[in-house]
Amino acid sequence: MNDIIPCLGVVGVLTIIFGFLAFLRYMNYKEAIALAEKGLARPEARSGKGLLRWGIVIASIGFALSIGLYPIGFDSGNNYPLHLGPWMLGGFVPLFLGLGLILLHYLTEKE
Repeated sequence: MNDIIPCLGVVGVLTIIFGFLAFLRYMNYKEAIALAEKGLARPEARSGKGLLRWGIVIASIGFALSIGLYPIGFDSGNNYPLHLGPWMLGGFVPLFLGLGLILLHYLTEKE
């Protein structure tokens, strides 16, 4: 019974986040429909920097998580090399995903 409150809290927070994202997507859809009814098109203002921006954000989050999770290795009783255990995946996965997006931006950049 004690575990149901944190579970409901996590589900509630995720519901609010995804509900807000769905609402934003719905509003973008309604805006596109309203523009189409008037014969207008949404201007494409893509600068091609989306991969770079998301890469930097995700890599920064991964780096911060890696720094935050590293001290766990000193408390564990096991002898992991360089105190890097499986808990570090929580930081390394977004870190290297972000680095991959940054690399992809520079490899596919048009001159």
